[in-house]
Amino acid sequence: MKIEDSDRLRFRLMTKEDSELLWELDQDPEVMRFINGGKISTRSDIQNTMIPRLQAFSNFEKGWGLWQVNLKENGKFLGWVLVRPMHFFSELPEFENIELGWRFKREFWGQGYATEAAQHIMNAVSKDPTIKYFSAIALPENTASIKIMTKLGMSYIKTDHYHDSLGNHTVVFYRKESEGYL
Repeated sequence: MKIEDSDRLRFRLMTKEDSELLWELDQDPEVMRFINGGKISTRSDIQNTMIPRLQAFSNFEKGWGLWQVNLKENGKFLGWVLVRPMHFFSELPEFENIELGWRFKREFWGQGYATEAAQHIMNAVSKDPTIKYFSAIALPENTASIKIMTKLGMSYIKTDHYHDSLGNHTVVFYRKESEGYL
């Protein structure tokens, strides 16, 4: 899948060759605050955890993976948007329910880039008629991400536990029906 540029942004799926960009993004404790309490990632974390997880859920044809987001005008790396089946790393992944997530450099917060990127990517991925929902999760105190979810047209579903090999958290679940679902 190729995703065309938006007004301000350019996109491409990330691979293991992007490990330095992934590491660079995770070096700001504020960026990591709602991910793991503010612990920055080591290069070993990226190589031994992030890259294998990325490779496990990436599917170029379906548009699953981490979509690198760059400024169209100068190519500057802003961050990424995650696309994968909800609960992918569980025993019951939801292939008709696509999880969206985002992580952007702090210098680009508050400028609408995450919303623009997630909306643009969601629109492209929604052309798959087997996708029934788009979902996102966040810690309840992550009001900036929750605001993006609502801007994407998602509605609050519940507050519940989210289990993952990287940790268990109480999160808010938001969801939107896919406009392309048959």
